[in-house]
Amino acid sequence: MSRECSSSMEDYLEAIAVLGESGKAVRVSRIGQRLKVRMPSVTAALKKLSREGLVEHRRYGYVGLTAEGGRIAREVLYRHRTLTRFLAEALDVDASTAEEDACRIEHVISPLSLERVIKFIEFIGASPQKGAGFPRQYRYYLEHGKLPGECYEKRVKKQKKGRG
Repeated sequence: MSRECSSSMEDYLEAIAVLGESGKAVRVSRIGQRLKVRMPSVTAALKKLSREGLVEHRRYGYVGLTAEGGRIAREVLYRHRTLTRFLAEALDVDASTAEEDACRIEHVISPLSLERVIKFIEFIGASPQKGAGFPRQYRYYLEHGKLPGECYEKRVKKQKKGRG
């Protein structure tokens, strides 16, 4: 991101973008509801974002993203959705927790780490043993606390005992 935005400002841009996806007009009240903040806080944030050239907003009017605000919002949304997917699909975190954690992580993750998370998700998704390989073994580990290698080692020891 070329422009430095605080986590809070990124949250506002993301909220405006998500609310705008529905096709309904984005109003101050809807932003406040989504972010669970009061109207004066939304108004103050919008003034700052407007001064920065990231949103267009007139008092009592609709809120829209400028081209630059839209670009930043898309980046934040991409990080958020990627991290949510990683937490939910790769790590088997429940959807609500994945959503909350992604919201926190999206502001601090480095581009390199995000790239590796994306590649990891792609790798798991392309696995020829989909459903029978890594995800299944990981879920088993979460449920039973036994690593795949531990299960293998115990089987080998049992087999050797049976031969001796």
